[in-house]
Amino acid sequence: MIELALMIMAVAFAVLVGYLVPTVIQLRRTVSQSERLLARLNNDVPLLLKELRGTSEQVHAMTTQAKQGVDRISVLMNAIGDVGKTVNQVHGVIRGRGGAILMGLASAFAGMKAASSTISQRVQTKGGKQHGG
Repeated sequence: MIELALMIMAVAFAVLVGYLVPTVIQLRRTVSQSERLLARLNNDVPLLLKELRGTSEQVHAMTTQAKQGVDRISVLMNAIGDVGKTVNQVHGVIRGRGGAILMGLASAFAGMKAASSTISQRVQTKGGKQHGG
């Protein structure tokens, strides 16, 4: 009976080894691939970080330039707005003075017309008295 038990244990051990060998081989492949991946990451990650740092610095520089450009454009737009206000004020003054000048001219013309009409009437009146009398 001991022999039978030993035989069953030997068969069970052989079956166990038969199942464990492929598992151990697969585990060995996985560990080997993991080692290669880690070695590759050790080589690639520092380069990627260096490139990322360079890209970050470029983005920062471009952002700074864009901010300076926006500040300059803001100053320019404010200056343009001030020029627009000044032009509008000058236009208003010219329009106002132009209206005053036109009113003055119209008044002067009306005065000259009234004066000429009065002179004309007086000349006709004196001329009529002279011819009629």
